[in-house]
Amino acid sequence: MDQLRTADSPSIQLLSSIKKRCHRIAASLQSPVALQIDRLTLTGAWTEAALALLEAELPFWKLRGLAYDDGRWFCAISRQRELPEWLDQAVEADHENLSLAILSAFVAALLESSASKQVSVPAARLRDEQYVTLDCGNFA
Repeated sequence: MDQLRTADSPSIQLLSSIKKRCHRIAASLQSPVALQIDRLTLTGAWTEAALALLEAELPFWKLRGLAYDDGRWFCAISRQRELPEWLDQAVEADHENLSLAILSAFVAALLESSASKQVSVPAARLRDEQYVTLDCGNFA
């Protein structure tokens, strides 16, 4: 999402465009979680809002690590953070702003999750005439 990369700081408009991609949040905009995220954004608690969005939309993904180096925040989230880092397939993102680094990793995980739900090869459908009837009687 180019808006995340080019943004200097989080905004209500940016978070709203991210929330539109979230199926769980969009299913119930009046849910307690959705209302909590809205309250957090209105008060400027962007990091908490990003973490609440991650927890609500991708409950199996957890924050694996946050690091600050050379003026940038690096965020890693994964589905299996109990694994050693070299075995884990974490999604990583970075940004100068902490909240935007978390949101960037969130969007990457959201894209990865939706891609993994799609079947890469369509299922073959067999017509009835392709089935062969077998006699399973005792031939001894």
